[in-house]
Amino acid sequence: MATFLYKLGRLAFRRRHFVALIWVALLTLAGVGAASAPAAGSTSFSIPGVEAQKAFDLLEQRFPGASADGGTGRIVFKAPEGQKMTDADNKATVEKTVRELGDGAEVVSVTDPFTTNAVSKDGTVAYTSVTYDAPGMELKDSTRDALEAAADEAQATGLTVDVGGDALQAAAEPGAIGEVIGLAIAAVVLVLTLGSLVAAGLPLLTAIIGVGIGVATITALANALDLGDTTSTLALMIGLAVGIDYALFIVSRYRGELADGRDGEEAAGRATGTAGSAVVFAGLTVVIALAGLSVVGVPMLTKMGLAAAGTVVVAVLIALTMIPALLGYAGRKVRPVGEKRKRRGGEESEAPERSETPEKSQAQAKPGMGTRWASFVIRRPVAVLLLGVVGLGAIAVPATQLELGLPDDGSQPTSTTQRRAYDLLSEGFGPGFNGPLMIVVDAKESDDPKAAATTVTDGIKGLKDVVTVTPAAFNKAGDTATITVIPDSKPSSVQTEDLVHAIRDQGTDVKADTGARVLVTGTTAMNIDFSQKLTDALVPYLALVVGLAFALLIVIFRSILVPLKAALGFLLSVLAALGAVVAVFQWGWLGGLLGVEETGPIMSMMPIFMVGVVFGLAMDYEVFLVTRMREAYVHGESPSQAIVTGFRHSARVVAAAAVIMMAVFGGFISSSESMIKMIGFGLAIAVFFDAFVVRMAIVPAVLALLGKKAWWLPKWLDRALPNVDVEGEALRTHDADGPDGPKDQDEDRELVRV
Repeated sequence: MATFLYKLGRLAFRRRHFVALIWVALLTLAGVGAASAPAAGSTSFSIPGVEAQKAFDLLEQRFPGASADGGTGRIVFKAPEGQKMTDADNKATVEKTVRELGDGAEVVSVTDPFTTNAVSKDGTVAYTSVTYDAPGMELKDSTRDALEAAADEAQATGLTVDVGGDALQAAAEPGAIGEVIGLAIAAVVLVLTLGSLVAAGLPLLTAIIGVGIGVATITALANALDLGDTTSTLALMIGLAVGIDYALFIVSRYRGELADGRDGEEAAGRATGTAGSAVVFAGLTVVIALAGLSVVGVPMLTKMGLAAAGTVVVAVLIALTMIPALLGYAGRKVRPVGEKRKRRGGEESEAPERSETPEKSQAQAKPGMGTRWASFVIRRPVAVLLLGVVGLGAIAVPATQLELGLPDDGSQPTSTTQRRAYDLLSEGFGPGFNGPLMIVVDAKESDDPKAAATTVTDGIKGLKDVVTVTPAAFNKAGDTATITVIPDSKPSSVQTEDLVHAIRDQGTDVKADTGARVLVTGTTAMNIDFSQKLTDALVPYLALVVGLAFALLIVIFRSILVPLKAALGFLLSVLAALGAVVAVFQWGWLGGLLGVEETGPIMSMMPIFMVGVVFGLAMDYEVFLVTRMREAYVHGESPSQAIVTGFRHSARVVAAAAVIMMAVFGGFISSSESMIKMIGFGLAIAVFFDAFVVRMAIVPAVLALLGKKAWWLPKWLDRALPNVDVEGEALRTHDADGPDGPKDQDEDRELVRV
């Protein structure tokens, strides 16, 4: 591996014009494809296998043209103080609004609140429901505009009017402000870390090109593959973060090779052969974690995971080819500004004197923070290990109270019309009105469908937490009926979830007695089923991803305990991150500081999403940090000294990479969308815990306690595993056979600290 990448890096350095032209051509091609491709709406949302989805599918068959999965909108009216909605003027306004909405192009039906009993008991609140023939996220902008315009016109008469429902649920945008904030912080961190504007600019440039190719390709294929607008969000976040990090590691290693006195082409080759090998395997762990989302069985998550994995592959290829090519253009301009001034002023020679031993040069240099920290951990491994584990364990405690759900209008900021409509309905009709349940009675195999429907209706009325049960409405064939149930609790409550399960349990008895099948569906039931499906898939997904990555890490490190320690450390960091998410978004701790206006259940996909993304990124830091320790150990250093060497060469860059990732993810906390805000915070805090607590503290403490045992591998397994040579041992042989002879063997140790 190292030899192949070494040759690839040298080739890209020499043929820099050709390599740069290829990537620019690919970016142009992807951009043209994205611009010329037909526009695509949001990807269709379905959850194969769950009861709510089966009910939707059944309704499509038995009630053709009813648009069971169509979007809905609600306009809620409230009369001025001292008036009622049944007053003549107010009633006329509502009826005019109903007529105007009925003329919409995508409208299937509009209800009149005065004929459907949609007026509150005190007469102050009324609502009209609009049903569309397309899912809410796929409605045309003109349809949404017409809905809002009708509400504005009604409000102009003096009524309080707000709009709710999923008809206003446009596809979530990535958030340009978050991207700009993340890139700005990343640029500052790169300049401070590398001390050179040229060196700092290379990772940013290549990351933007890689993300541009990835997102443009997704856009070009969106219509053909039904990817939708939301698919590119994860690809953008992950691609930008790993693109900067991978390029940073290779640029940093290149500067170290220059400091050892190698020429530009040789330095680029060795940087690609060593740091590039780590990039390949780190990228592979991220790809495994993202592509593994396919096992969940939710098409939307599968597409998001595969699209993001493809963007990571592009980021790896760019780091291995375009970075060496750009280094050919930059040459020695990537050196820190202070170093350049010293060299121009003659205060330092071009390279350390060969007569000096590496030990002498290192002793003369002032130990960096990474060296001092590693030395401290080696002296106090038990204390550091206990502090890290206990600290993360304490932060993880709130995760034991984790409640899962999907955001509804009740989780929107109070400044939005959706939230105001939600509150008005709760005020006038009760909180359960915002999440009605649809009961589908499939009586095709029943001897008496009407009697079966009556049995279901009477049974539901006897359950607790039920406010209203509507009479059964049959299809033309008379073999299928729908019943609407209004719960007493809000849609995201535990009580409503218990009611759904109670109705389904009762349906088992109905099936046995009448032959009719009872299915519960609707948005609320779909959210409950979605949460349960993700929960059930978490353990198999975790086993698959961790198992594959564990096998990969055994190949990389040629050790059993190092990969085991890496996996356990990841579990600790992701549990702590989930605990922090629960504390902020479910309990409200520091909610005001982060702009969390409404607490509630944690988004259903958050645990499995964090496991996938954070695992890949955590293994990045593990590979980059520990491969340098492995390299030093293989080259003859003691286990303790190898830890110090790994930190001396990698800690600063790993810390910078983590801060950059935190900046990219943290930029999305400013989003007004609660889902995007939660994802941004969760990923940012997980990276912090994993990089600075697990990898920087717990990992060296464990390795110090294990000593040589950390690198133990059974001989039979050692013989069976392929030798991927991540530490670049083959390049040392290349040095010995090169024109400078055996004396170059000591050049593997960087004498000038980056």
